[in-house]
Amino acid sequence: MRVLIVDDEEPARSRLRRLLKDVAGVEVVGEAGDGHETLRQVEVLHPELLLLDIRMPGLDGLTLAQRYTDLPPVIFVTAYDEYAVQAFEVNAVDYLLKPVRPERLAAAMERARQRQLATREAVSRALEAVRPVGASTRIVTSTPGAIRLFDARDITRFWAADKYTLFQAEGAEQVTEETLGSLEERLRQVGFLRVHRGELVHVGSIKALRTVEGSFAVELRDGQVARVSRRLLAAVKGELGLDGSPD
Repeated sequence: MRVLIVDDEEPARSRLRRLLKDVAGVEVVGEAGDGHETLRQVEVLHPELLLLDIRMPGLDGLTLAQRYTDLPPVIFVTAYDEYAVQAFEVNAVDYLLKPVRPERLAAAMERARQRQLATREAVSRALEAVRPVGASTRIVTSTPGAIRLFDARDITRFWAADKYTLFQAEGAEQVTEETLGSLEERLRQVGFLRVHRGELVHVGSIKALRTVEGSFAVELRDGQVARVSRRLLAAVKGELGLDGSPD
């Protein structure tokens, strides 16, 4: 589970990082010192869980969770017990009081893991309900409180990042748990082609094949650029009708 630690005090962040080293299956992907930095880190790092302090300068943790409902699940970590009711009103996984005891932290992380598994199962059921086998172009994403559906025919590119697949839609970066390999198999019939081990693009959206210092890339109609591997270059040229063109 990918965790972002949020606390305005560096010693508190360091202690949580040390304690989490003893919790199996946990990766601390970053830290933040206030609410605004948290939003930036969530956008870049895609954590699966926030360990979130409540009292911080500027945008505090409770206001952050109340205002931004699409955040990852939250475990509040605070020295104050008077916010517990408000914390659980924003569907917090748990509420830990400082100084955090190792066994209490481990129990909270297990609760978060069980919630994550339940969410993934719900997404899988939704995916099966809306997708005829081998025929659907629907792409499913899941955020706290919402399962969203996109049409792959409106998307030009998918790319791999860690354990997830990313794509651009509705002016923002979206995340799906479906693998690039699964998407390649499912979307081949509507014109998608693997051009790199980490890139899947819609062939009809390619407007240029470029070479830069010996590396290859395709430019798409929406301005995105996807890498092309030498191993797959011939297949890309073939799809574009460039079989006889020089490298």
